[in-house]
Amino acid sequence: MWVIAFFGMATKYSEAVLAVQYREINSRGQFVGGPMYYIRNGLGPSWAWLGVLFAFFGMLAAFGIGNTVQAHSVANVMLQTFSIPLLTTGLIIAALTSLVIIGGVRRIASFASRVVPLMAILYIGMALTIIGMHASAIPEAFKLIISSAFNLDSGAGATLWLAMRWGFARGIFSNEAGLGSAAIAHAAAKSSSPAEQGNVAMLGTFIDTICLCTMTALVIIVTGTWTDESVQGAAASAMAFSNGFGPIGGIMLSLSLAVFAFTTIIGWSYYGERCAEYLFGMRVISYYRALWILAIVVGATIELNLVWAIADILNGLMAIPNLIALLLLSPVVFKLALKHD
Repeated sequence: MWVIAFFGMATKYSEAVLAVQYREINSRGQFVGGPMYYIRNGLGPSWAWLGVLFAFFGMLAAFGIGNTVQAHSVANVMLQTFSIPLLTTGLIIAALTSLVIIGGVRRIASFASRVVPLMAILYIGMALTIIGMHASAIPEAFKLIISSAFNLDSGAGATLWLAMRWGFARGIFSNEAGLGSAAIAHAAAKSSSPAEQGNVAMLGTFIDTICLCTMTALVIIVTGTWTDESVQGAAASAMAFSNGFGPIGGIMLSLSLAVFAFTTIIGWSYYGERCAEYLFGMRVISYYRALWILAIVVGATIELNLVWAIADILNGLMAIPNLIALLLLSPVVFKLALKHD
């Protein structure tokens, strides 16, 4: 995850720079952009098919990484912490999501900007406290991470290939670098400087994966939760915080994860809608939102491994057109970055 985050900072920077440089204004007077727009406007009409391909895969991938995975994470942790049935959690998330997305991007931004910072501060504070309480175990934790990744004969750890396979997949999942999805959001920013927006995007990748994911990993390791193979996904984080703080730790962590996942569902609904709008126009948005709400309930109740498998496949399909475009448009990125300096 650290390795893919290092390279991801570069791709995330490039995505945001191109998103602002080649964005357009839609019929509602809003900035719209992303890979499909910088492919069409940057590479020209002969590459328009690649933009259509990204929009199609992005419209579908949103149901994986931004919908079903998030819904399942919340439902699973609520089941473990509060014994709330999966279906009940799915229905509640679906109802709340419908109330927010009907209000459009302004309501999405307003909701996220008020709730996420408070939950982030709470999460970081709790994680640092647990890590501090087990400070003597930190060197051993880092040793475990490195040795498990590179010790090919380790029975408990992963082989190098598996470490790369899962580490890259989860790293990309955490920061979206290379997928092109975040570029859709950066295109809607008020910033008029492509390079400045690129700096913001790059910082986000560093905070997401290098900082927050490392904190989570350390909490899971220093509390000994990693040895319980029966607990996976978000439930492992909840158990780790319970091991560190007692029952209140698991409760607070569960609430934080629920908010993070919920705002991710809201944000990805916007990404998916913009892809659908690019392909079919504004008339399809209401139908897309209806499918979005239904997918939340489905994702909350189906098997975790199936959810992750579908999400990883769709992420890969979405990333291919975007990475091709980033490579072809890299001279533009270099030019805009040097101009800003």
